[in-house]
Amino acid sequence: MGGQACILYGAAEFTRDVDLAVAVAPANLERLRRALADLEAEQIFFPALSPLVLRRGHACHFRSRARGMHGLRIDVMSRMRGVDAFHALWRRRQVVDLPGIGSLAVISLPDLVQAKKTQRDKDWPMIRRLLEADIVGAAGTAHPRRVAFWLRECRTFEMLGDLGRRYPGPARRVAGRRPALRMAIRGDRRRTAAALRREEEQERERDRRYWAPLRAELERWRRERPRGPRATMTRPSP
Repeated sequence: MGGQACILYGAAEFTRDVDLAVAVAPANLERLRRALADLEAEQIFFPALSPLVLRRGHACHFRSRARGMHGLRIDVMSRMRGVDAFHALWRRRQVVDLPGIGSLAVISLPDLVQAKKTQRDKDWPMIRRLLEADIVGAAGTAHPRRVAFWLRECRTFEMLGDLGRRYPGPARRVAGRRPALRMAIRGDRRRTAAALRREEEQERERDRRYWAPLRAELERWRRERPRGPRATMTRPSP
């Protein structure tokens, strides 16, 4: 998931890290720990990797010291705001075959778009690029579910208007639930932009409310933890 997934979906982004969603199960976490050990990865932020931490929705952060991978940042989560539980994400995953690497499981595009609806300014332009890349890649042969996804998620007046003209039936159905699409079909650029801003503001506020108790919990854990020689920094929550 994250920036590497965006690259694989054609929305090019320079990223120095790898974001992973993982299943919280003893055997799976043991495999993860072995992989981190192979990468000579050290914890760089509090809290330490544990089932409780991942189930609560916190991230665990590492940096590789292995030769050829030195400095690679690795962020691990299991639960994310606004998306389904891991087992559902895994069921919908896309499998990509990369030369010299092999098969790689990637979070599905709709799930990635939903996960990108955060407080971070950089994520909203990325949603737009992900949708644009998917529409271009479909080359006019899209499945109805894919069209409905575009109509629900596209982020510009031009894209919404074009989709409305190309797929009038599905567009009318989705427009009943999405004011931004309805305004774009009418050709009202100003009201489309206003509706898109409201969508973004609402998602940003949901993200703030989601992270507030987790941020407080993380601070409480930080105060209560035994002091160690390493990884004493607290990762700021979004």
